Amino acid sequence: RSFLAREDIGIILISQCLAELIRHAVEAHARPLPAVLEIPSKEHPYDPAKDSVLRRARGLFAPEDLR
Repeated sequence: RSFLAREDIGIILISQCLAELIRHAVEAHARPLPAVLEIPSKEHPYDPAKDSVLRRARGLFAPEDLR
């Protein structure tokens, strides 16, 4: 949580498997900066259904906009 309060950080990269462990904190973060981006790890495959940023982005567009 201390990274979220820092003014000198614009992007936080976190592996998706670790983001799952603190999902409540990732979902609660609503400010645009720092942006919290979930990335795949070598040990765990990326699951777009668990990506909080992707889920929010899908809510902004209608399905026909993405074609």
